[in-house]
This record gives sequence, structure tokens and C-alpha cells, in this order.
Amino acid sequence: MNNELLSSLMPLVVLFAIFYFLIIRPQQKQQKEHKAMLEALDKGDKIVTNGGLIVEITKVEETFLTVKNVDGTTLRVARNYIASKWEDA
Repeated sequence: MNNELLSSLMPLVVLFAIFYFLIIRPQQKQQKEHKAMLEALDKGDKIVTNGGLIVEITKVEETFLTVKNVDGTTLRVARNYIASKWEDA
């Protein structure tokens, strides 16, 4: 009885382990790296917004960033809408 229960649950355990290591763990790692990147942003950094704009940070606030566009326009962007930090090649 005990061996039958173990052998019937083993495929589910293996499937969960595969799911965890291929999907859940990498996504958690990516979220942690993105959060660290957002916290490390500072004045003068260039960022890419989710809309695809590349802008320069002029002021850092708790939930918003004041940024300057290429034409000098000043915008406020919520931290939630920052895709990545722009690294000039």
C-alpha cells in the first residue's frame, strides 16, 4: 500500500520540481534583479520606459522619477513603468 502511494505521487513531485526550476525560480530571480535595479537608480542615469522611451533621470522620488526627454521636455514616470536601465554601447 505504501509503495503504491509513493509510486503514484512520484511523477507529480518530479513534475513540480521541473516546473519550479524551469519557470518559478528564474522568474523570481528576474524580479529580484529588477527591484534592485529600480532601487539603485540615481540622478543622471538613463532608463528605458515600458513605452520604449529612453530618458534621463533628473530627480528621484519615492514612487516617481522626474525625467528629461531628448527635446528637453520634463516628465514624471512611475517606478512601476521602468523597463530597464539604458547602457550606452
